[in-house]
Amino acid sequence: MPRDMRFCRNCGNRLGEGPAEYTPTEILPGARPRATGTTPFYPSANAPLMQQSGGKFKRRRRMGFVGTTWMWIGLAGLFGVGGLMSLVRKNNSPRPSITAAMTRSYAGVDDFDAVDNGATFKNVEPPGGPADKAGLVGGDIITTFDGKAVRDDDDIMSLLGKTPIGKTVEVIYLRDGISHTTQLTTISRDELNRLDREYNRRPEGKGKFGFESDRTTPVKDPATKTFGVRMDYVDENGPADLFGIKKNDIITDFDNVPIRTSEELLSRVRRAIPYKTIDLGIIREGQRMIIPVKIGKA
Repeated sequence: MPRDMRFCRNCGNRLGEGPAEYTPTEILPGARPRATGTTPFYPSANAPLMQQSGGKFKRRRRMGFVGTTWMWIGLAGLFGVGGLMSLVRKNNSPRPSITAAMTRSYAGVDDFDAVDNGATFKNVEPPGGPADKAGLVGGDIITTFDGKAVRDDDDIMSLLGKTPIGKTVEVIYLRDGISHTTQLTTISRDELNRLDREYNRRPEGKGKFGFESDRTTPVKDPATKTFGVRMDYVDENGPADLFGIKKNDIITDFDNVPIRTSEELLSRVRRAIPYKTIDLGIIREGQRMIIPVKIGKA
């Protein structure tokens, strides 16, 4: 047999020439003869993959996953759906409006509290704020704001929210049962913060009086027209003690500012310039007097 003779490994036929793809020349044992001609060749089911694919080996791709992989895919999908639902709920939920808080006017007091037929506050802050410039002090009761009646703290807060920043309004208030009228110009939150920063950073520091604000008692006695804050404790060798202030003295004025609450007294002490001498109005055993006191430094 010639060296270059080739045979089909499946059917045993020799590869020949001419119109037929194969020309049977010799049949190997166990091989099935194939007719000549142009009939296409169909390999048997047991033929090698190379022949079954027409001479090109095509590899079948599988996309198979083990059980743990499918578990992680399921968890990822579950969390993805949950996150999407949360995002939808967040986008559909009403967002709190911060516009009112940013644009509302401020009066420059610590906070408002409801009282009979009005709203009051404990002290004005910071120094130089609207209430301070208007002459208001802690304990005043605001009854009318910009021509609108004030019945409680909700009313005054609502009116401030509707008042344009920088507007000057008329304020009617009660002090010691007597009605007064003043003008107040509102400011923004940013301006209020600026004033507060300047006050806290002032180079002079803050004043010291030598008392404890939680050991004082507000006094309101319309019959004797006694209004002020009673000193229930005085620091030994403190500024108040050194300049003659005694326990049970009722402070009515601090540097010509009416004192009606313990918070206002503490606020006025702190804003006083250290080492400055101020006039302190007091009532001692029913007698009114004025005592000069040199403020210490906190």
